[in-house]
Amino acid sequence: MRLVSTSAAGRAGEDAAAALLESEGWTLAARNFRTRRGEIDIVAARGDVIAFVEVKSWESYGKEELGSALGAKKRRRIVETSKIFLARHREYNTMHVRYDVFLLREGRLVERYESAFTGEI
Repeated sequence: MRLVSTSAAGRAGEDAAAALLESEGWTLAARNFRTRRGEIDIVAARGDVIAFVEVKSWESYGKEELGSALGAKKRRRIVETSKIFLARHREYNTMHVRYDVFLLREGRLVERYESAFTGEI
């Protein structure tokens, strides 16, 4: 019996990832940035780096299934959405862009993939 909805678990995972980033000195530029092209869970900046972070709460599968959840289509949408973000927020345009993936289970970080993929999709 599932007591927590998928969306509530996703929000809790994003909250945990955001708190971790802030504790490391990152500034949150946006959360759940949405366009018609897609959504980015967290946009965070620190130093000369801007990170577009995809948060996956992965309760019932192993990390080997993560690849199918972040296939080429999903990565392309994240990259396209990040370009829209940068066009709207030009103050970040000189920063080094990075795409990170956080894998959480039961609200705790299990894996963190910095520079998990490139913008060359």
